[in-house]
Amino acid sequence: MKTLKARKLQFNAEYPDLESVSAALDNLAKNNIDQINWEGLIYKPDVRFSIGYTDHEIMLKYYITEDYFKAEKTESNQNVFEDSCVEFFLSPSDDGIYYNLEFNGIGTCLLGSGTSRTDRLRADPGIISSIRRITSSGTEPIAEQKGKFTWAITIAIPFRVLFHHKIKTLKGSTFRANFYKCGDRLSVPHYVTWNPVKTIRPDFHRPEFFGMITFI
Repeated sequence: MKTLKARKLQFNAEYPDLESVSAALDNLAKNNIDQINWEGLIYKPDVRFSIGYTDHEIMLKYYITEDYFKAEKTESNQNVFEDSCVEFFLSPSDDGIYYNLEFNGIGTCLLGSGTSRTDRLRADPGIISSIRRITSSGTEPIAEQKGKFTWAITIAIPFRVLFHHKIKTLKGSTFRANFYKCGDRLSVPHYVTWNPVKTIRPDFHRPEFFGMITFI
């Protein structure tokens, strides 16, 4: 099982602008999303991420280079996993509830919660709107492009987005989590993970295969 440590970041504002967040995350260690778990799905884009936090938000930045890129979903809770998509699944406690935060290349977000794949509830778009994000690909929909496409997305997730849990501080906490890259409806689909997922078919909704994040 993989583990990582997330550092607390210091800014001059409680909710710093995303350009400052992006620059701070650039200076942190990068973690690879590079696990190919399923036979026949061998295409692997180059994907890394960095993670940090403040007193109010979890901050993530993904760095991606891939051969097929699409970002057609524009409304919250649409099936962004059909586009070029990065995902962050996390479980803050031992109550079995985990959140799936999924973002396509123009920042459209799907947010769900529950204890398994079969009981997911998608969050109110008002909650999703509080997740701050900026991408290098802009915000307009993009039909599939073939050829090397490099993009990045910076994400700031307020604690209140994890609405089943009352999180006041992260320092000293350990969450179970996994990080993913997928593209279900690309010309060449792919499913790549940070921590290995040992299932017969692609399935990201398997918290038993989450790794660990410690907030230091």
